Amino acid sequence: MTMLSMEIAARLAAAGHKAAEGIGVAMNIAVVDRGGHLLYFSRRDDALLGCIDLAQRKAKTAILFHIPTATLGGMSRPDGPIYGIEWSNGGLVSFGGGLPIADSDGRAIGAVGVSGGTADQDVEVARACLAAL
Repeated sequence: MTMLSMEIAARLAAAGHKAAEGIGVAMNIAVVDRGGHLLYFSRRDDALLGCIDLAQRKAKTAILFHIPTATLGGMSRPDGPIYGIEWSNGGLVSFGGGLPIADSDGRAIGAVGVSGGTADQDVEVARACLAAL
């Protein structure tokens, strides 16, 4: 797989929503392509509206830097080497819930962003999305 299709993105989101139901949290799930452009978005009825933007920004952040958003968060703390980076690129999200999607050769081809629960719940659901690959 060298690029994501809308069908694959929908499958990832469906797996994420199933995992979110298992923990009792309504989620927003965004999937972006390798350029950070929105490929697929889904939202459960009771998911927080403010988390729509967060899910999309988490996905974009993960693909822009090819790392999980939580990893970026650790590096962007006040004592970190890239403090303040969240102000770049039109606004980044530097807490958990965004994961890059890699092809079989390890190249980043997209990302998923999940928001609606705690950062740990968002990461759990994002991992469930990737497990559907």
